[in-house]
Amino acid sequence: MNTNPKHFLTLSDLTAEQIIALIDRAIELKTQRKNHQPHPTLEGKILAMIFEKASTRTRISFEAGIIQLGGQALFIASKDSQMGRGEPIFDTAKVISSMVDLVMMRTYSHQTITEFAENSTVPVINGLTEEHHPCQLLADLMTIKENFPNLENLKITWIGDGNNMCNSTIELAHILGLELAIYTPEGYQPQSKHLPKSNKIKLCNNLEEAIKDSHIVSTDVWASMGDEQQAKQRQKAFAHCQVNQKNMQLADKNAIFLHCLPAHRGEEVTAEVIDGTQSRVWQQAENRLHAQKALMEHLLN
Repeated sequence: MNTNPKHFLTLSDLTAEQIIALIDRAIELKTQRKNHQPHPTLEGKILAMIFEKASTRTRISFEAGIIQLGGQALFIASKDSQMGRGEPIFDTAKVISSMVDLVMMRTYSHQTITEFAENSTVPVINGLTEEHHPCQLLADLMTIKENFPNLENLKITWIGDGNNMCNSTIELAHILGLELAIYTPEGYQPQSKHLPKSNKIKLCNNLEEAIKDSHIVSTDVWASMGDEQQAKQRQKAFAHCQVNQKNMQLADKNAIFLHCLPAHRGEEVTAEVIDGTQSRVWQQAENRLHAQKALMEHLLN
């Protein structure tokens, strides 16, 4: 029994070198998939997927991914399990990890997945918490690298809520030494604990400053899952945070637009941008599959 498994709860669980190697492997796996080349590197392995929050991309990409690697997936909705009836996380982690090879959790509190990982004998992957969304950032980086093979001298812009996506974008930029400009409304900035001391990461006072000469412009919905009761309040606060064709013209001429989806056209982004030639959201969404396959290989091999 593994008493010291590798976990992936935040991007800081990987070094810069490991992240780049993982992305290179993901691109290789994507090519193999396109060429119909089987790659059953995790044959016989079982992935348990625990969901407190609803999902489309996370569930499908992990389930399809482990199957393509030769393994199998188990879907566990917490409301349909003893977790949803109050069983301690300690007990659940001990039991589930004794029966499977790998666990992915998509949950609200980051403390939940931290506690689960502390008591798991197999690797645990963060499929999303209120504080971090590291798997999405692996897909984002893969998309960036496919469009900009040389990562040096790139500028990333984050526009919108200082949420889990923003936190993980900050973390990725810090680990890789990338320039990151963040524009959020007053009162919605990322928490100070997520902001490293770095002259490459800065909070901007206006959207134009943040987006000027940027190579990657990224955003998210204004009201994330769990914030729906604040939707009207947030629509007012974020009204000036929309990514549209006018402000995209301030970015680099080769700039790309990213969004983790689902998107609300006409709110955080216009249809003209998300469905336009600079958008890479479908490439980005597909890359969840390949980046996570590379991640599962890394954790189990």
